[in-house]
Amino acid sequence: MKKYLVIPIIASVLLTGCFSEIAADKGAAEQPQQQGTVEEKENQKEEEEPQESEEKPVEEEKEVVEINLQEVQPNEAGEVMVLMYHQIREPESEWSRTPDNFRKDLQALYDNGFRPISLYDYATGNITTEAGYTPVVITFDDGNQNNFNMIQDAKGEWVIDPDSAVGMLVDFHEKHPDFPLEATFFINGGTPFGQKEFVEYKLKYLVEKGMDVGNHTNTHINFTSASKEKIQEELGKLQRLINKYLPDYEVNTLALPFGSKPKDKALFKYVESGEYEGKKYNHLAILEVGWDPYHSAFNKNFNPSKIRRVRASETKVDGVGMYDWIKAFENGSRTRYISDGDPNTITVQENHKDLLSEDLKGRTIRTYTLE
Repeated sequence: MKKYLVIPIIASVLLTGCFSEIAADKGAAEQPQQQGTVEEKENQKEEEEPQESEEKPVEEEKEVVEINLQEVQPNEAGEVMVLMYHQIREPESEWSRTPDNFRKDLQALYDNGFRPISLYDYATGNITTEAGYTPVVITFDDGNQNNFNMIQDAKGEWVIDPDSAVGMLVDFHEKHPDFPLEATFFINGGTPFGQKEFVEYKLKYLVEKGMDVGNHTNTHINFTSASKEKIQEELGKLQRLINKYLPDYEVNTLALPFGSKPKDKALFKYVESGEYEGKKYNHLAILEVGWDPYHSAFNKNFNPSKIRRVRASETKVDGVGMYDWIKAFENGSRTRYISDGDPNTITVQENHKDLLSEDLKGRTIRTYTLE
């Protein structure tokens, strides 16, 4: 028997457009100045002027969270899997994962010590993953209806399809609260996730639950021969579509359609940031198709505009699918990221220190040697 996530749908919420912003108060009126003698004014001036003897506030040092390094064995110079999904449906194929297999993936990640983190947090180095565990980024391309589908239950109520990606992610999180509800859905123009009457509800639901929406271009264009004007149109239009339903939402991640890039390398800057009809965009993380785990954000070779992904599949993966890399992490042929649990501290083994970037945004470096 399927377990349904009952979500009451209010027609007025689904059909209304963007909420208008409330104008801010202009502030209180200025108080009238009081008159006094010259002596009184001079005394008042002396009281108002800062004294040279006053001490400036001292910035507090960030406390390092202490852990048993020999037991946890953190390595924040290790690699992170950014998983790539497309369809969630029957039958299993190269670009489709069945609901049962997707549930198997979530369980395998959980059992092997992986914990989801947002793409934004990964790219910016805000790693809050519990000590001893490995962050993993879950992504979906194309905004397919089977990623987020609404169905009617036996009572005629609209509910989230328990066999859609969102339904399974929410259900797994509820059963395993220490498996954060983090995922990024890269959508195209038109009707994201299908079901036109539910577009606004779905986008707002994702963001309210802490998940993210990313840019996958307006028409899933191949960037190879696109002009700078076309690149900005494709990205700006999708940004505008998302902001139609989420006015204050910042779309700052992009998944390259087909993994394509402009043949003219000089045009790639318009993929990173640009403007179309007054709508600006700026991507802090850009995902390729890729085939393997990518660098830690603290690695000197990390490039947020060239993040490779891992295919979350078992069909035609040629030895570079998700389960292949889990095995590689286990046998030590690839080095996995293991968190120290402290986003302000970067902990690595002494022999990995030379892998770190010089720009660590003020974070503390802690090194150790395995005994």
